[in-house]
Amino acid sequence: MPIVTAHGISKAFGTRVLLRSADLTVRAGERLGVVGRNGAGKSTLGRMLAGTETPDQGQVTRRRNCRILILEQVPHLDPALTAEETVAGGLLTWTEAVTRHREASDALAANRDDVAALIDAQSQAAEDVERLGGWDQRHRVLTLLGLLGVRHVDKPVSQLSGGEQRRVALARLLIARPDLAILDEPTNHLDADTIEWLEQFLLEEYSGALLLITHDRYLLDRVAQRTVEISDGELYVFEGGYERYLEQKAEREEHVARTEQNRQNFLRRELDWLRRQPKARSTKQSARVDRAQAALSITKPRQEKTAQLSVEVSRAGKTVLELRGLSVGIGDRMLCEPFDWSLVAGERVGILGPNGAGKTTFLRTLLGTHAARAGEVTLGKNTKVSYLDQQRSSLDDSGTVFENVIGDQSRIVFGGQPIEPFSYLERFGFTRGQYQQPVGSLSGGERARVALARLLRQSANLLVLDEPTNDLDVPTLGALESMLIDCGATVLIVTHDRWLLDRVATSLLVWSASEARVTLHAGNFTTYRRLHALVRVPPVSAPVERTKGRESERPETLRTVKTKSRSLSFAEAKELAGLLDAIETAEQTVQSITARLSDSATYSKGGKEVADLHGTLVAAKFEAERLIARWEELENKQTGG
Repeated sequence: MPIVTAHGISKAFGTRVLLRSADLTVRAGERLGVVGRNGAGKSTLGRMLAGTETPDQGQVTRRRNCRILILEQVPHLDPALTAEETVAGGLLTWTEAVTRHREASDALAANRDDVAALIDAQSQAAEDVERLGGWDQRHRVLTLLGLLGVRHVDKPVSQLSGGEQRRVALARLLIARPDLAILDEPTNHLDADTIEWLEQFLLEEYSGALLLITHDRYLLDRVAQRTVEISDGELYVFEGGYERYLEQKAEREEHVARTEQNRQNFLRRELDWLRRQPKARSTKQSARVDRAQAALSITKPRQEKTAQLSVEVSRAGKTVLELRGLSVGIGDRMLCEPFDWSLVAGERVGILGPNGAGKTTFLRTLLGTHAARAGEVTLGKNTKVSYLDQQRSSLDDSGTVFENVIGDQSRIVFGGQPIEPFSYLERFGFTRGQYQQPVGSLSGGERARVALARLLRQSANLLVLDEPTNDLDVPTLGALESMLIDCGATVLIVTHDRWLLDRVATSLLVWSASEARVTLHAGNFTTYRRLHALVRVPPVSAPVERTKGRESERPETLRTVKTKSRSLSFAEAKELAGLLDAIETAEQTVQSITARLSDSATYSKGGKEVADLHGTLVAAKFEAERLIARWEELENKQTGG
């Protein structure tokens, strides 16, 4: 059943056309992802579907009595309300049912004559309240805020950071459970763990329809059932998530390219025919002339321009950066305990951790703009650093794109070769009409590209990037990833973009969620996640038997793994004897924590304790599963199973 249908909608700002006669239907329960370049019209489409903006032409039809809510990139919140009050305001249906129950109860207490009708109204309201989650909803509010990393639930939202306000707005929308949720860049200002939680929530708990406007490619791939692309004013719909969208888009572009090639071949043949002497074609069909003229009138399909990012990498020594006993802190708060680390040329290190863990402060300490608590930082003799900060503070919002990137230089020297300023700006996707546009008037993605253009005009061998993916569209993200992989520079990158970390990172520095501790993990994000799970829940292992001959010389991961029955050792038999008691204790711990989370008194102390309990519950469940897996392993080994 359709929730909202857009038919023939068009939208333009001046001469810039965002949508041209676009059609789209969102049905109950389905999940759509929306992709496109910065400024293509994704957010405008979301606002038109939500009813907060009207199309220039066409119409948007919404199902009667359905609720459509939108999370905008800049949320509009009542500054006087606390975070808890703001989120509780999303419980509109529940609040209405509670109000009906209270009014019916007050009328009954006043000894009104229509007792039977009031009792029915009171009973119906009570049933609605129970259906919507029960009488105590505060625990739901605090749980959502805790899971989204909002700790100061009693503060007015006016005193929260922009990122915290976004998370409060997201919690308010999620708790409201509308018929259609339109989420515009919901993963901005969320760390990787919280993004994974949101992904699971949308897949397993949220039952309404969903329109996801996001550059998070993992989220798109795992949640979206259809993918909507906005390109050059046209709207295209593809089946499946992000990976399937890429496949279908490649097929469509190949078809367009073949069609254009056939048209060009036809034109060459017909033009050759038309240029012959009139006598030679006096008996030819006039229809052939018409076909040639019709082919000439077809507009050549526009090719998408993708940013071409590159950096001139200067020569570096073997060691780029070395830390000895480094610890970082702010005031009385320790952000990381002392540790040693050497960064070798060519490494690409992703930096992961919860919001507020100290990742940006760590980068500033490496660069010498923040004093270390203890230890020392040594840059290699030939190390040359280029730094992109999260706030893009190097930009002058009152200056133009040209002034911010080029300045008073007449030419940019790149790779020893001079490049015209206009050609350099075109590499980053800027048109000539944007050169004199003030940076303060640009979108977030356009500002990010200006910052990258400014950063990459200088040679470097160590790129330090703090959240470079914020606000970038998918094509520019792809260009950034390709540059980081191909350029040969050493890279330190703080990001929550799991797709980028999987493609780019050779290792990860991970901040602990509960301790001031940093751990180095080899490999990309997926490798880290798998190993992290294996540490908590060891797999059932089997002895490795090497086969004779050449196979024994193969790497360990490629050797044949075989199992055979063996009797238990004394230590294993002793371990098995105590495992059932250990499993029972672990399951009792899970039940105890679950009971505390079900007790309304737990939520009176605020969201931090609730969030900590949820984390403890996850760890307790993993421990119970680990013990059960170990018991099964030893039991099978003992019985020869």
